[in-house]
Formats: sequence, C-alpha cells, structure tokens
Amino acid sequence: MTTIAARLQAVHTRIRSAAQAAGRRPGELRLIAVSKTFPAESILEAIAAGQFAFGENYAQEALAKMNAVESALAGGARVGDRSRSPAQAAGTSLARRRDASPRAEDDAAPGDDIRHSSGVASPQAGPLLRPPDGRVAAPGPDDEESLGDARHSSEVASPQAGPLLRPPEWHFIGPIQSNKTRQIAEHFDWVHSVDREKIARRLSEARPANLPPLQVCLQVNVSGEASKSGVSPEAVPGLAEVVAALPGLRLRGLMAIPEPTEDSALQRRRFAQLRALRDTLNGRGFALDTLSMGMSDDLEAAIAEGATMVRIGRAIFGARRTAA
Repeated sequence: MTTIAARLQAVHTRIRSAAQAAGRRPGELRLIAVSKTFPAESILEAIAAGQFAFGENYAQEALAKMNAVESALAGGARVGDRSRSPAQAAGTSLARRRDASPRAEDDAAPGDDIRHSSGVASPQAGPLLRPPDGRVAAPGPDDEESLGDARHSSEVASPQAGPLLRPPEWHFIGPIQSNKTRQIAEHFDWVHSVDREKIARRLSEARPANLPPLQVCLQVNVSGEASKSGVSPEAVPGLAEVVAALPGLRLRGLMAIPEPTEDSALQRRRFAQLRALRDTLNGRGFALDTLSMGMSDDLEAAIAEGATMVRIGRAIFGARRTAA
C-alpha cells in the first residue's frame, strides 16, 4: 500500500468514526482530496486508491494537472477535448488491457452505470482499476449499509469496494480572479468559493452550453476575518437569489473556512452557523443539499454539525508544497 493510500484509509476511518459519533451514516459524506501544489503523480496514486474528487486552488496549476492525469488515464485524451468524454477514452484505454486482467472478479456488475465527473451516466468503462497493492477487502454488511453506493466518485466507501476507473471530478476551492473565470467554468465540475455577483455571472456566461450547469457553493466568511474571502452571513440571501437564477450555474450549498483554532467548541459554533444559514435559505424556498466544511484539523467538528463534503489535503498528501 502506498503512503497516500494508507493516509486515505486513515481519513476514511476518521470520517466513519465522526459520522457514527454524530448519529449519521458515513455514506452521507463526500471526501474532497485537496491536491493543490501536489503533482499529478500524487493524484494518480489517490485515484488508484479509490479517490476521484479533487480540490484545487489555482486555475493554471490545476489545468496542467488535469491534462497530465487525464492523459495517464485515457491514453492521451486532453482536458480541452470534449468531443468524447474522458470516461469513453478511459474505457478504450483499459479495453486494450482486458486480456491481461482477471475477468470475472474485475468486471463491473451488470447495470452499474459509470458516472463521469459531471454526474451524467456513461457507458461501462470496463474492468476495475486495482490499487497498486491489490484490492482492499470489501466492507461487511454493516459498512455497506451505512456507507452507501461505492460507485459514486469520492464517497468514503470507494476504497473498500475497489475503485472503478472513471475520470476525476474537479472542485475549485480557492479565491476566484475575474480573469480565471472562463478556465474555471470550462474545466471544473464544482466551484465552492463563489462570493460575489460579478464572479457568479462571469462563471455562468462562460459555462459551455454542452456541459451541465456548474455546481456551486457560496463561500461564507463565518468568522468575520478581514483576510478571508467570503460573503458576510447577512449578505448570503441576496447573493443566493442572484446565483440561483443564473442559467449556467446550479446553486448546491454553502462553504466556509473558519479561523484555525484548537477550541472544539468554537469550531462547532462556526460550522453550526453555516448550517443554520443553509436551513434558513431552505426555509425560503431554496433546495440546498451541500455543506462544504471541515479540513484536516477540524473534520470531526464539521461532521458533527452537518457537513456533507469535507476538504482534506495535508492528512492525505502530507505537508503542503509551496506553489510555483
């Protein structure tokens, strides 16, 4: 087992334990592996271990890694070439190896749709991609019931089930510069950091018509730090109204990065504030299903307060590298 695979297992264990302590099903949570500043090789290691959703902060860096990762998975497919889906290209690439792969145990079960990063059903992509050290033992009946369907990218259950080959799902989680909105809109599946009407409108206008709406969260500055991006809690309803009406976007929920603290009570208060904002919006007619909150040092507090996505970097990839 690689170091990244072992760290992923440890993170899955933390998520499962935190969910159970909060009386929640681990399958309600999605893990976003924050790969910013790490090379494509690290992402490929994580994919081999069953992780398919990745968070990036810098558009230029991310695009280069997207090309490298998709080329490795699809035998030369480029991120900018949407004429055939990466899932189709990946299936073609793996088909060449089918004769060398175990068949009965490795073929995806009949009827299992392989889903590409935008969430649209794609044809079967062929045999399973094994981790470098072989398949991790499948979970028992209790784990299967609680963790949900392991076919969905990045769910906690994925490594236990043996990952299906599928293209990564890319999440933009950093501050958004106006001159990067087109790149982000064209190549990412999710954006967690929308905090201005101008940025939202530019993302919507730049989203290609042949792609599904960009899934977005509003970033909320719950700690009131002047150095942090994010809309103030008071301004969230107005921004939500604007974003929900934009045709190229689908408003899914809220995101927060509270101030770092070891005070677990304060951690929970910040996350509870975000949950309360989500609930208030839903009471006004929105249908938000996502709370993107919790990182390596505070994921337990976030899960206790209702997180549906946790964004984990250091606990998976190690100490952060300095961006070029």
